[in-house]
Formats: sequence, structure tokens, C-alpha cells
Amino acid sequence: MRGELVELSPNPADGASRASASSEVDGLPLVSVVTPSFNSAKFIERTIHSIHGQGYPRIEHVLMDGGSGDGTMEIVDRHRARFAHVESGPDKGMYDAIHRGFARTTGDIMTWLNSDDEWLPGTLKTVVRLFREFPEVEWLTSSFPSAIDEEGATIATSRLSGVSRKGVDRGENLPCGRWFADGFIQQESTFWRRSLWERAGARLDTSLQLAGDYELWSRFIRHAPLWSVEVPLGLFRRRAGQKSAVALSSYFDEALGVFRRDGGRAPTRFGSLVRVGIRRHMPPPFRHHLGRFHLFERRPFLKYDWASSRWVRAWQ
Repeated sequence: MRGELVELSPNPADGASRASASSEVDGLPLVSVVTPSFNSAKFIERTIHSIHGQGYPRIEHVLMDGGSGDGTMEIVDRHRARFAHVESGPDKGMYDAIHRGFARTTGDIMTWLNSDDEWLPGTLKTVVRLFREFPEVEWLTSSFPSAIDEEGATIATSRLSGVSRKGVDRGENLPCGRWFADGFIQQESTFWRRSLWERAGARLDTSLQLAGDYELWSRFIRHAPLWSVEVPLGLFRRRAGQKSAVALSSYFDEALGVFRRDGGRAPTRFGSLVRVGIRRHMPPPFRHHLGRFHLFERRPFLKYDWASSRWVRAWQ
């Protein structure tokens, strides 16, 4: 299995059912999902079910495995028909695998989901609906990043107060411990259009081992605003031995390098405390008036309006 590239073709026996379902999926965008994996036998099946249990009919799922030897690929083999492409063999790191995986995709909407993380039920339906209803939205993320433990129990959630280019350049989405920050843009909850991916270079920085997501967001934000969705979407799994926990300081070092490369300026602790505190705790009317002093700028949100039973744009 290792090193083998597997191309899947339609099953002739499924032809009739696919034809009957075609009218149901006409006009729906194809969602491309890349899953990088390495020795993920404990969680990979839950991730697969999380993706293909969404009830969304147009998913292009690519799995890029680094040559697992723990039974991961035997589990993947049981679900082979769900994948558009499966590859297992040595790679140059997670972002190299994801980058090569994206090169295999064609979908209008793109994302990746690591082999131990999950989506909430209905996530893809929400994401696709928002992209279709708001053509100006080129990428989006949840303003409620959430986490689960090894058993799948929810252990944490928080609320981000929105993302802006100036905020990114002030380090508001880089909680490195040297200043006050709002929080990371959660990778598991972030989706984008292929057109944005192509304008931003159609690549991941494969020289990075840990902070490739932060680097991609730093490029995206220079091409299009990031819209925050007022519902949870993705679930980061906190588990023993994961890179993001063991090598957290190394992640920060890589991210700080990207931050400085792209013109970011480290704020003072007092200045960051004022800005983040205002955004998190001050009511919108007061923030609006303080905005005239350039303490912050409005950030785009997508919210569900109960009165009109529809999603609406909002700026906070």
C-alpha cells in the first residue's frame, strides 16, 4: 500500500442511482477536501465519517498519507469508494502532502481536515449555503473555534471578535504570549473559493513544518476580507503527542517569521490589551465611536437573523 497511488473510477453498478440523483445535485458546488494523515488509525475513521456523514452530495475527498504503518491504510481501504484519490508514501511534511493533494482537486470550494479532527453535523451545508448566497464572500471561518478530546467530548469553545487585515498585521490572531491577542483563525473551520486560492499563488509554503496554515491566512487576507460565521463549524482534537502541543513554541517561531515577513509589527502589551479588550467587551455603539480614533476597524460577519429566517451580513 505504501507509495501506491490509487485512482478511483465510478462503479458501473451505481450508475442508475447516480443518474437518478443527478437532478438533486445540479448546480451545487463541488467541495474539495484534503486529509493529510500519518499513523492515524485511532481517529481516521471518525474523521472520514465526519466528512462523508455531512449529507452533502458533492464532496471530492483526497487522502494523502505519509506511509503509515499502524493500520491506518487498512481502515482507509474499507472506505476506498468514498475517496477521489488516495496516496500513501513518504512525503516532505504535512504541508507538502496537503499541497500535492490540492493539486489533485478541482472543486469550487476548498479546505483541508486533518486525520484526527472533525466537522460538526451540517457544517458543509452551512458553508455551501453561505458561499452561494453571498458571492462576495471569498473565504470564511467560524467565530466560535471549538475543541474535543481523544474520546470526542467537547472540552473548549471561545468567541473570536472578528478578523481584519490591520488586526492580522497587529498580531491579533497570533497568541504568542508576548502581547494580548484575540485568538487563532481555526484551520478546521476555514473554507475558501478556488479563485482566491489561485490569486494567492495556489500553493502552501512547504518549507514550513508547523505554521503553514498561518502563512496561508496571511496571504489570503491581503486579497480578500475574512468573514466570520456566527456558528461553530470545526472541531480541533486535543490529544497527547500532537505536534501543535509538543512543538507549540516552534509553531510560534515559524508564525512570527511569517508575521514579520508580511510587515507585521509587534504591539505593546498595553496597546494590545486596550484593542482586544474593547473588541471583546465593549458594546458595538461604543466601538463605533472609538473607531474614529483608529483603535480598530469593523470586521465582516455572517449571522442568522431569526426575524427574517435568513443569513445576513453584519459588521462589528
